[in-house]
Amino acid sequence: MDNTSKNLRDYALSVIDNIGKVIIGKRDVAELATIAIMGEGHLLIEDLPGVGKTMLARSLAISLGASFKRVQFVPDLLPSDIVGINLYNQKTSEFQFREGPIMANIVLADEINRGTPKTQSALLEAMEESQVTVDGVTHTLPNPFFLIATQNPLEHEGTFQLPEAQRDRFFLRLHIGYPSHKTELDIMDLNRKKHPIDQLEAVSTINELLDLQQMVKEIYVDDLVKEYTLKIVQSTREHPQIFIGSSPRGTLNLYRAGQAKALLEGRDYVLPDDINDLVEPVIGHRIILDANARMQGVSAADILRQITADIAVPGAVPRGWLKG
Repeated sequence: MDNTSKNLRDYALSVIDNIGKVIIGKRDVAELATIAIMGEGHLLIEDLPGVGKTMLARSLAISLGASFKRVQFVPDLLPSDIVGINLYNQKTSEFQFREGPIMANIVLADEINRGTPKTQSALLEAMEESQVTVDGVTHTLPNPFFLIATQNPLEHEGTFQLPEAQRDRFFLRLHIGYPSHKTELDIMDLNRKKHPIDQLEAVSTINELLDLQQMVKEIYVDDLVKEYTLKIVQSTREHPQIFIGSSPRGTLNLYRAGQAKALLEGRDYVLPDDINDLVEPVIGHRIILDANARMQGVSAADILRQITADIAVPGAVPRGWLKG
């Protein structure tokens, strides 16, 4: 790696460290969130209330120096409340577009499963094409555009399950989980006078993020690693306990996530271990288990671990190595 690559890597690590000032003891979570935005994808956070889902989104936006908007999903939320609406201006006798909260670099769709399917689907065009269409007119979203959606996986009353087409558009899914005993003591101390996010400052700029996203695409992926990645995804389509396997979008996202992880690790090439470590976050929400597997209490993570254990790990020829 050259000095430019090293500087961009240092920038990404500084973002992760900065998030760690708010999301205490969860560096792996901060890394996954950073990998998602490095890969130009979107992030789905599934977890219980109060574990820091909203704080993760806010701390990431602040660290990146990005514009941030939050949308609280409720059953009576309308698509126009998100993407915007055309209003008639009596002075000019013309319709003017009043943009919605979707017009931001980072948008938090909080409790997305509380919105109706019609409102949820308003995000599909934005997630795939970074644009929205209102009354036949297309409006381009800010670059970069990053959607973070949260939902409680255990609470189903008054909620609407995300359709598979929308779940598949999320680059990866993560779980934050409860903090350890010591970490929770530290959290109490840090919140004694004020929340740590109130003191958080930006450690980067949007231009640096755009450069980082381009650098990720330059990370070398050996043909053997590509084959390894594809074998994992194809196995989800052939496994007897999986009703629907991962889409080709899952293959591309796992490929890109491996490049982002390699860059964070200080390498300009992807190892099979990079792919292996990201299989569950990237692929887990894209597969549907059959009825027998669900009745037996088998999880997607269990099957993915079995799949990766059964596939031989190839060797790859490195092109260079950045220490530190």
